Parts: sequence; C-alpha cells; structure tokens
Amino acid sequence: MDLRAILMGLAFAAMWSSAFTSARIIVTAAPPVSALALRFAISGALALLIALARGESWRLTPAQWKATILFGICQNALYLGLNFVAMQSVEASLAAIIASTMPLIVAFAGWAIFGERLPVMGAVGLGAGVAGVVIIMGARLSGGTDLWGVALCVVAACALAAATLSLRKASGGGGSVMTVVGMQMLVGAAVLLIPAAFETHVIQPSWALFWAFLYTTLVPGLAATIVWFLLVERIGAVRAATFHFLNPVFGVAIAAALLGEALRLADLVGVLVIAGGILAVQLSKQKPVQPPV
Repeated sequence: MDLRAILMGLAFAAMWSSAFTSARIIVTAAPPVSALALRFAISGALALLIALARGESWRLTPAQWKATILFGICQNALYLGLNFVAMQSVEASLAAIIASTMPLIVAFAGWAIFGERLPVMGAVGLGAGVAGVVIIMGARLSGGTDLWGVALCVVAACALAAATLSLRKASGGGGSVMTVVGMQMLVGAAVLLIPAAFETHVIQPSWALFWAFLYTTLVPGLAATIVWFLLVERIGAVRAATFHFLNPVFGVAIAAALLGEALRLADLVGVLVIAGGILAVQLSKQKPVQPPV
C-alpha cells in the first residue's frame, strides 16, 4: 500500500466520520428526514452529472439495478434516515461509534447465519469489538442516554449490514460507478419523501445550518463516495475496508472538537478496543501475499 493510498484512506475515514457531526447540527435545526431527502436529491443529481461528464451510460444492468434499489433503501433511507432521526436525542459521537460496528455485524452474521469460516484473528477482533461496545454503552446508558435513539442507531447499522451481506456476491458489472451512486441517492430521496410528509416542517435558519447542510451534501455525500471508489480501484475492496477501523476514532474526535461533546474515559478505552477489533476482522479477510518463486 503506497503513500497515496494511505492518504486516500485517511481522507475517506475522516469524511465518513465527520458526517455524524454535520448531521447533528442539521437535525437540531431542521426536520431530519426532509433534510436528508433534500440532501440525497442534490447529491444524486450531482453524481449523475459527474457520470455524464465521465461518459458513463445511465442504463443499468439487472445486477446494478438490484444493488441500486437495495442500497438506496437500506443504506440511504434506512441506515442514514434512522441515524438522522436518532441524532435528535443521541450525541453524534455515540451514533458514529454504533455505525462503525457495521463490519463487526457483517462478520458475525456471516459466521452465525451463513456458516462462513471466521479466522482466529477475526474471532478475536469480533470479541474485542463487542467488549468495546459494552464498555461504552455501560457508561453511556448509566448517564441517561436515550434508549430509543440508541435502538434506532442499532437498527440502522443492521440494515446496512444486511444489504452488504445480500450483495456480497453480486456484481454491478460495467464501469457506471457514479451512475449507480447517483441512482442510489435518488432512490433514497424518493423513499424518504413518504415519512418526510408526516414531519413538522419547522426550520431554525442559521449559518451553522447552511454550512452543515452544504458540507454533508458535498463532502460525506459525494466526495467521500468518489474517494472510496478511487481507493478500491487502487488497492481493492478488502484492503480499502481496513480503513474502517479509524471511523470510531475520527467520529468521536470530530464530535468533541466541533460540537464540544464530552470525551469520557470509557469512551476513549471503548473506541480504541472497537477500532482494534475492526482492524483485526478486516485484516483476517486479507489473503497472505505469496512470495515470488
């Protein structure tokens, strides 16, 4: 893995993790589901324009449509939608920590449900991840954290894990990456319009809301996706996924720096344990490189 790949991975992890902080700012001043639907509509339109500029076809194969619809619903509408609603009462750092456990959920479900072999390193990492979650949740729940908000975050992470597992062996085919991304976002926007119609549409305008919405639309919503696919093209999906171990660390750090959220000792210990667990699980998936003969 060269220096450019490392920098791309760090950039992706930072952008992904920062989305929870900007989302927290948005949902305290605007209806969460409506704001997210608008974000997806804008990001999706921009992604399709980028696809057009790249010469991509807007015609998708059946496999691509399957991925587009499933991820549009599970990732955009359910995963992000539930997180946006949850962060009305849950801190951004806790939402980021729960969301970052998705690779652990995928590893556990793959072993428990689909009978996939879990290497020793992966099993140790899974155990460490669970221990880290217990450490953090024990401290947070005793401090009065909203249980309903936590439950929504957990369901959100499970929804994304389910989509990941169901499409693990599916192939999108072709090179219409930005077209698929754009369509996924538009699917998410369309699905979210239904619950958005039942929200109370009261907005508290401010520059903080404006910049947070602009940032979450362009950076986590679009730039992070582009960087991710460039990283996958450079080093492969399995090695690129290794950078997920940084998500809980960056998520807590950014929320503390920009929102002033408290950094508890249990949070720091738990985050480091979870990060180590995610790293172990991801490394266990990598095939050893054979030395040249």
